[in-house]
Amino acid sequence: MDAIILQILNGLDKGSAYALIALGLTLIFGTLGVVNFAHGALFMIGAFCAVTFSRLLSLSYETVDPTKTDFLGNPAKINTPYVQDWFGMQTGSVIIDWAVPLSILFAIPVMLAVGVIMERGLIKHFYHRPHADQILVTFGLAIVLQEIIKFYYGANPIPTPAPAVFAGSFDFGTLMGFDPNTIIYPYWRLVYFAFAVAIIAGVFAFLQFTTFGMVVRAGMADRETVGLLGINIDKRFTIMFGIAAAVAGLAGVMYTPINSPNYHMGMDFLVLSFVVVVVGGMGSLPGAVLAGFVLGILESFASMAIVLETIPGLNQIIIYLVAIIILLTRPRGLMGRKGVMEE
Repeated sequence: MDAIILQILNGLDKGSAYALIALGLTLIFGTLGVVNFAHGALFMIGAFCAVTFSRLLSLSYETVDPTKTDFLGNPAKINTPYVQDWFGMQTGSVIIDWAVPLSILFAIPVMLAVGVIMERGLIKHFYHRPHADQILVTFGLAIVLQEIIKFYYGANPIPTPAPAVFAGSFDFGTLMGFDPNTIIYPYWRLVYFAFAVAIIAGVFAFLQFTTFGMVVRAGMADRETVGLLGINIDKRFTIMFGIAAAVAGLAGVMYTPINSPNYHMGMDFLVLSFVVVVVGGMGSLPGAVLAGFVLGILESFASMAIVLETIPGLNQIIIYLVAIIILLTRPRGLMGRKGVMEE
């Protein structure tokens, strides 16, 4: 039972990332009808927003401390971060330690701007083009963004630690009556799951309970009728593209302590996220979220030692096997609208 609970926790962790990326993909496909193969690159850019913000907080100036000497006997040189100089040693150290969560404030405007620029500068020219053209141009854009990141940040992963308070692990088993140290799970992974749930709930609440969201949902259902009512639905869809980019970026920001950012991390998640969208149902936001968590849990169980001893490599293909079964039996996906992908 403890092994099952641990795998469920691992699955929720993976599923959180899948669900957040798939949610943004579905927002774009549902509003604009665009198959955006550059969405994984937005996840990567978000992660490197956290890297950039951490480096900015670590900028320092050099001073000489005459009371200390180096190994040669010369006065020791000390690097003092500007943040510590401005806010004091203790407060500055806390700010640097909390760089990843604080980088959310930096990433939101950056990702909104990237999304709007991407949509206005490139995507809008492919609204009425075949999906194959959309895939080719957005995949090409993803490669360009990937190479830009590689040029400026290098090819090696960049460790970006979580705040020290979340560095340990939580004894999850004691809450459920197990012996101490039976189910140990990292604090930050639990934080990531809670963050993902909050973002998903926020997006659904925004679409469901705000006037802007209701207009967007109406536009997703019948774009032409909404336009005939005098509403500039294109402008609202552009904003939704920016929001979808921000969701992917925030998923990348908070994922940095789990998986050190590297230039190809967007591609690693892209294909899996598209499989999640297809399994959930093209254009279905609840379906994308449900499929993300379900496939994350299935992948986690397929990674168990006892399973891999029986079927080696199952964890690498389980998601694709599920996708094949779903497409053969229910082409529109788990929660897709009738008629979608069924012609």
